[in-house]
Amino acid sequence: MIRLRQVALVAHDLEPVATALCETFQLSICVRDLDVSEFGLTNALMVVGDQFIEIITPVTEGTAGGRMLERRGGDSGYMVLHEVDDLDDRLADLADRNVRIIWAADHHDIRGRHLHPKDVGGAIVSLDEAIPEGSWRWAGDTWTAHRHNSVVSSIAGVTVGAHDPEAMRARWEELGVSTSVTFADAGPRGEGIDQIDLVATDRQRVGERHDIGGVTWVLV
Repeated sequence: MIRLRQVALVAHDLEPVATALCETFQLSICVRDLDVSEFGLTNALMVVGDQFIEIITPVTEGTAGGRMLERRGGDSGYMVLHEVDDLDDRLADLADRNVRIIWAADHHDIRGRHLHPKDVGGAIVSLDEAIPEGSWRWAGDTWTAHRHNSVVSSIAGVTVGAHDPEAMRARWEELGVSTSVTFADAGPRGEGIDQIDLVATDRQRVGERHDIGGVTWVLV
């Protein structure tokens, strides 16, 4: 099993982006600053069904998030997090395909690995095995109380801009991490997450587009 569970943005200023997402899609923040200070970051997570939108903001120099802001010239999509139920098998396969791990965590209720973006392309990808399946430590203990579906009910997918979309698609497929991800020609900001699709609860709103946090949000 593999499924898209969370997407992350990186922003110069967290609060305006969080406010815009919450107001536009009638979401609420379920947790802040949970275990991200080790990365030199602060964050906020919002619930969409049983998936999550995270915003991170660098608070120290030399962070990967800060480098992404510089590289793309402002706020941007940052990470794709997949929930899996066979992490060890996937890690063995990734090692055979020369994918490096840049961060690892092993807790009693979740195990996660961040893949080196240079070995994947386009974004940082995380593979996380939650125990039990469907739980999500990264969102705190009370995230289910923050579910709101009046505007959107789930995250349908992510679009990654690439200089060579076909080559990047083939690499993500080879690594088994292309679930709910599509690829398009990169714009002037270079490679990275450019669009996130959300399932509209009100089907009359399908097709709406909102530019927030350096990403185009499309209701599908």
